[in-house]
Amino acid sequence: MKNVIAGNWKSNKLMAEALRLMKEIESGLTSEISAEVIIAPPAPYLSAFASEAKGVLQIASQQCSATGSGAFTGEFTAAMLGSCGVKWVIIGHSERREGYGETDNVIRKKLRAALDSGLQVLLCCGEPLEVRESETHFDWVQNQLMHALSGLSNSALESIVIAYEPIWAIGTGKTASAGQAQEMHAFIRNWLSICFDRSTARGCRIIYGGSCKPSNADDLFAQPDVNGGLIGGASLNAADFIAIVTALENR
Repeated sequence: MKNVIAGNWKSNKLMAEALRLMKEIESGLTSEISAEVIIAPPAPYLSAFASEAKGVLQIASQQCSATGSGAFTGEFTAAMLGSCGVKWVIIGHSERREGYGETDNVIRKKLRAALDSGLQVLLCCGEPLEVRESETHFDWVQNQLMHALSGLSNSALESIVIAYEPIWAIGTGKTASAGQAQEMHAFIRNWLSICFDRSTARGCRIIYGGSCKPSNADDLFAQPDVNGGLIGGASLNAADFIAIVTALENR
C-alpha cells in the first residue's frame, strides 16, 4: 500500500508562477520516492500541467462535474479530465461543501462519475467546530462517508483515498493533535471494515488534511492509521512540500 501526499493549490498562482512551482517540486523529488505525490493546480492549468509533469509527480483536479456532457455551462466532466491526462480528482472538499453548497447527494454523484471515468479519487470528509464541540464528530464523518460510499463494491474502494480534514483546526487558531488525527482515522478504518471487510479497510489509504506542515508532519505520519496528507498552504512552497514528502518517506 503506497502512502499519498497531495498538494491542493486552491485558487492560487498565475500560470507562469504555477509552472515554476511545479518544476521546483519536481526537482526535489527523486525516482526512489515510494509515495504517490500529487498536485492539484487551478483548473485552467490542468491540461498543460498533465503534459508537463515528469517523474513521480501526478496531477489532480480540485473537483469535477456531477453531470455528463451536455448543456451545463461552466462545468467540466470527469471524462474530460481523463482525456487531458489528469489521473486524480478531489471530491467533497470542505470548501466546496460549505462555500458552494455541494450536498452529500452531489458528492455521491461526482464520486461515481469520477470512478466511471477511470479517475482516482481523493474523497474528503470532516467536521466543523460546532460539531467537534458537541462531540458528535464521529457521527458526522460516518454520515458523510455513508452517503458517498454506500453501494460501492470492495474493488471500487481501491480507487478511493479518504482525506480527513478537521475543519475546526483550519484557520481557527485551534490545533488538532496527532492523537486526534489518529483517533478519527482509526474510527474511519473500523467503519470501513464493517461496511466492506477487514482486508479492504486495511488497504484503504486514509490521509490527513488539517493544516499539515513541516513542523508537525513527523508526529502526524508516525500514527499507524495516517497514510499521508492533503496539504493546503504548505504545498504552495516547494521546500515545505518536499519536506513533508520526506517526512512521510521517513516514517
